Amino acid sequence: MGLRKHTTSCGDRMWRNLVVLVFILLLGACSETTFLAHATKELQDRMGSNGAKAQGIYKVGNPYEINGIWYYPKVEYDYVDKGIASWYGPKFHKRKTANGEIFDMNAVSAAHRTLPMPSLVRVTNLNSGRAINVRINDRGPFAHGRIIDLSRRAAQLLGFEVAGTAPVRVEILPEESRQLALRAKELNFAGHRTEPKKPDSAPTVSVTSSKLPPPDGAKAAKPPSKDFKVLPAAGRREKVARSQSVIAQVDGKVTYRRIEKMPQIFVQAGSFSQFQNAHKVRAVLKQLGPTKITQIDIDKRPLFRVRIGPLDNVDAADQILANVIKAGFPEAETVVD
Repeated sequence: MGLRKHTTSCGDRMWRNLVVLVFILLLGACSETTFLAHATKELQDRMGSNGAKAQGIYKVGNPYEINGIWYYPKVEYDYVDKGIASWYGPKFHKRKTANGEIFDMNAVSAAHRTLPMPSLVRVTNLNSGRAINVRINDRGPFAHGRIIDLSRRAAQLLGFEVAGTAPVRVEILPEESRQLALRAKELNFAGHRTEPKKPDSAPTVSVTSSKLPPPDGAKAAKPPSKDFKVLPAAGRREKVARSQSVIAQVDGKVTYRRIEKMPQIFVQAGSFSQFQNAHKVRAVLKQLGPTKITQIDIDKRPLFRVRIGPLDNVDAADQILANVIKAGFPEAETVVD
């Protein structure tokens, strides 16, 4: 009886120990699963939901056609333009941009039709004077009457998220854009570089040496003494300086520029080298609104622009632009003076 009672007690203790061990293993597996889930999410956030690397490539691109209009991307470090800006966000959030980056609507970036990617531009809201530096990493906008499509965060900083659009001045920052291009090209090269194949080991050979007498008529130099030392050349050491370019950053800092006059919005049907042609276009379009011909000189040659306006707001300009396009001028655009 005593022996049976002792055996039962040992069995109970073994059973309890086994239950505790299983519980610890399950708890550890649960913790590991949680850790893996968090690690996977962090990896996806860094690389994008489709696993693609967030680091984009340097890209200018070939000419392309959208809705019957051709666009010609090019390197243009003197680019300055005025027009209407819009913004994009949730529909494209965490999707790839045209140069392979992952679009983040909460970061400061923008889409442009022709500038290299990446580039850095200064965007100024001409209604308020608010200005920020913006990274170009996507193509667009492809809606008529827009010159740049900003991320939601950029629109917030410029103060037109609610309005949806604003007249802006876009100016490329040439030195900063060159730095971005150089950095992107270096990363592209590093990403595609492969390690060279190691050569086979060279065959080993045995080498012997022997002291030879000097040739006839030659005098052998005396060996240096034990105290002989080679001293460095006297004088100041020259320091070799390596210039390191500072890569431009988009910090979201808002500055203010003085606005000399409030912007005026026009719809421009086209520019013509012959006044007669401009006059004919004006005759067709004058029923749509106040239409006038203005002259500018490009390389000492006159150009005659046909414009409707000034218009009250962006909505009015969009309506007039749509009518001008329907009238047979597909390359008409909204401009800001």
